[in-house]
Amino acid sequence: MDSIKHIKALDTPSDLEEKGREKVAESLNRLVADSFALYIKTKNFHWHMSGRHFRDYHLLLDEQADQIFATIDPLAERVRKIGRNTIRSVAHIAQLQRVKDNDEDFVAPKDMLTDLIAENKKMAQNMRDTHQIADDAEDVATASLLEVYIDETERRVWFLFETTRDLN
Repeated sequence: MDSIKHIKALDTPSDLEEKGREKVAESLNRLVADSFALYIKTKNFHWHMSGRHFRDYHLLLDEQADQIFATIDPLAERVRKIGRNTIRSVAHIAQLQRVKDNDEDFVAPKDMLTDLIAENKKMAQNMRDTHQIADDAEDVATASLLEVYIDETERRVWFLFETTRDLN
């Protein structure tokens, strides 16, 4: 009885259809997990960068990691606003993330940047997929939030791509 009472305490009211809210929340939670994983991967590469362009790449990846981190709370809060629960643990992130971890002892700078290009491209596509789910559920607020994040993600891809153009 107590657990039911506590669950109802988290049941935020919404005028969106139940089925649509469930789909949006599920997709948003995957984006939250992906964002955490991409943040860690970007910071990993930031911390382990080496080579003649160290300073530029180090700063670029730090800036990009900050931008990714800034998306996590609004995405998770959007899940709560539509009456659902969001990520609760690192294990939950690991279950949902689509970003591939990189635990190598050494990764060449070009390989780091190329890896991040691919991950950010996948992130943009996953955001577009979630946007479509939000559109189908008539969830304009989620769709609007994602539009800004898609643009930021595409910008990260662009900067990473331009950075790798002259690398051997």
